[in-house]
Amino acid sequence: MSVSQLAKSIAESPTLRLNEQARLLREKGEAVVHLGAGEPKNKAPIAAILTAASKLNTGDVKYTPADGTPGLKKQIIRYTEENYDRVVAPENVIVSAGAKQSVFNILYSVLNPQDEVVILAPYWVSYPEMVKMCYGVPVIVKAEDGGFVPRPEDIEKSVGSATRVIICNSPNNPSGVLYPESLVSWLVDFCERKGIWLIMDDIYHRLVFDGKKSPSCFKYTKKDTETSKVIAVNGVSKLYGMTGFRIGWAIAPRPLVQIMTNVQGQITTTVSVLLQAAAEGAMSGLQSAVDSLRLQLENNRNVMLQELASFNGVKTIKPDGTYYCLPDFRAYSQKSVELSDFLLKKALVVTVPGREFGMEGYLRLSYAGTIKEIQEGIARMKWALDPSAPNEIYVGDKKLVRDWL
Repeated sequence: MSVSQLAKSIAESPTLRLNEQARLLREKGEAVVHLGAGEPKNKAPIAAILTAASKLNTGDVKYTPADGTPGLKKQIIRYTEENYDRVVAPENVIVSAGAKQSVFNILYSVLNPQDEVVILAPYWVSYPEMVKMCYGVPVIVKAEDGGFVPRPEDIEKSVGSATRVIICNSPNNPSGVLYPESLVSWLVDFCERKGIWLIMDDIYHRLVFDGKKSPSCFKYTKKDTETSKVIAVNGVSKLYGMTGFRIGWAIAPRPLVQIMTNVQGQITTTVSVLLQAAAEGAMSGLQSAVDSLRLQLENNRNVMLQELASFNGVKTIKPDGTYYCLPDFRAYSQKSVELSDFLLKKALVVTVPGREFGMEGYLRLSYAGTIKEIQEGIARMKWALDPSAPNEIYVGDKKLVRDWL
């Protein structure tokens, strides 16, 4: 079959592939523990359900403006003022089918072929692939000290005449690390001086633990929204656990929003009016669901860290937020894909290989599930890898004996 070289070069989403593998195993009756999922088990806020249902009951399910409904944009403007201390106009806002589409729309709108995009590692798996889909060149920047926070000097020496964009995701997927305020401030100032677009992927920015707060990217620019190079991306998927609703947005200068609207209009025409209504309901309703989810995740994180601490040879940097941690498993294998496949085959535990995030030898583990799943999953992993762990374990109603160590 003849397909484009570009299409063939785009990698499959590892998280979607693992989700499908887990689903198929569960359909076969296998007792799978999923520590790879990027979604919590909470229900969508009742305000979101009722608002969508009200729209559905009217039967008035039609096209919306390509950049989003006025009601949802009003809530996003309020949210931006409250959480970013930034007053923006409706023309600065575009609603998309998830934050992923928002990032893609931006890249498609600002990149020319062979333009470079600097991506801070560890990074979300889709960033490099989206850059390549826009005929750009991803440039990966890792921390020289082997940690999860690149230094300004690490970033600056990767920037050249072809650099058009820097992508920053904080709190970070997959590490859970919150970039220090000094780094965010430096990034904003550096990009403004160099004329480089700075995409701040803030999808987890209110899911931060230990009393910390994610700094507003707009705090550090002296420019107004129309002349700033800072673009904020956010959405309802992670904040409210509404992953299936696929509603995200971007805050950007009006000329760029207009171009992104034209791009989006030719691809999807508009975002579903029902899903936009649900997002509007979630954002305008009681916000206790956000605090409840954050506290649940913080508790789950603590349990995950406690379980990993008893795992010989595993090193973990404490996450500041998000749904994830990124432990170092290089004591057991330098090849994270093989290690992840081994754990799924032997222990029926789903993990995500660190290689997909630019961190070979690491595994991304999600603590978005239940305490029982976290404890059971780590126990199985220890049984499969750690020689000091008991030689036998029950998986479901089956007793398994380790015979490979």
